[in-house]
Amino acid sequence: MPAITADTLTLPRLPELPETATAWRPVGKVVRAQKFLEGEGFQVRRPFPGVDLALADPFLLLDHMGAVEYGPGEAKGAPWHPHRGFETVTYMIDGAMRHTDSIGGGGLITDGATQWMTAGSGILHNEVPPQDLVAKGGLFHGVQLWVNLPRSLKMAQPTYQDIAASDATLLSSDDGGALVRVIAGEVAGHTGPGSTATPITYLHATVAPGARLALPWAPDFNAMVYVLSGRGTVGAERRPLEEGTLAVFGPGDALTLRAADTQPGSPTGWEVLVLGGRPINEPVARYGPFVMNTRQEILQAFEDYQAGRLGQIPVAHRGSTDEII
Repeated sequence: MPAITADTLTLPRLPELPETATAWRPVGKVVRAQKFLEGEGFQVRRPFPGVDLALADPFLLLDHMGAVEYGPGEAKGAPWHPHRGFETVTYMIDGAMRHTDSIGGGGLITDGATQWMTAGSGILHNEVPPQDLVAKGGLFHGVQLWVNLPRSLKMAQPTYQDIAASDATLLSSDDGGALVRVIAGEVAGHTGPGSTATPITYLHATVAPGARLALPWAPDFNAMVYVLSGRGTVGAERRPLEEGTLAVFGPGDALTLRAADTQPGSPTGWEVLVLGGRPINEPVARYGPFVMNTRQEILQAFEDYQAGRLGQIPVAHRGSTDEII
């Protein structure tokens, strides 16, 4: 797992939180991700939305892609498609994904980098594996998170930001047993590089076997932990959590996690995403790639897409089978 790493003994440390005087968040629910096919037919594991967790305001969707070892010709992507009304955050842990959009943005997202796209009023984009990965095969592992936008920003101008692996803010747990990569938001006064239209915190932590990670957490944010690989426990009650499962926490101002003493298939430790945000508390109307506040706005999004008002595929990237909108 080549997401950026470092010697935890050289990094700033999170504060030590007292066991008895801290309002630890309890675990309210554990959800197992369901498997779906997306794009041209690649598999994702999705803890939400689903039957067990329909909405995690301000988050809309979490897709765990891989980890999978593709053979030659097997890698697939999500060709040109529209979005309106929210943000997509694509974090590549292993392998690479090439992004192109209708406003001239794009690039290669690889090995610990994050691509943050604010669709806003509307954009077309293309997410496909690079040609060398398609031709030769290889390891592919990433996560895509959808973050809702408040009504006041849903029709904002589309933008995107590229966050290199080296841009992430690196922290250590209080005892040096865990490496925390802050992609966006703030933890104990340390801020990640992602610029968030909706207030969120997004972390990737590697917790060494048997080690504990304690995180102060904004009381007005919700809190979730998703396991990328390995196993451990969450909450003061030590609820078990393994690969492909998500824990949703109740109220409080701190989180506690502990990696199992052994990590089969995960030599670096327990790999987890920790995310939370301030709920928007607005009506949500969603259909496919559009997330608005009302059904009428969804119908308008489809009309605008068909009329070409969400952008057009750049000529340089238009294939013979692409629809000219």
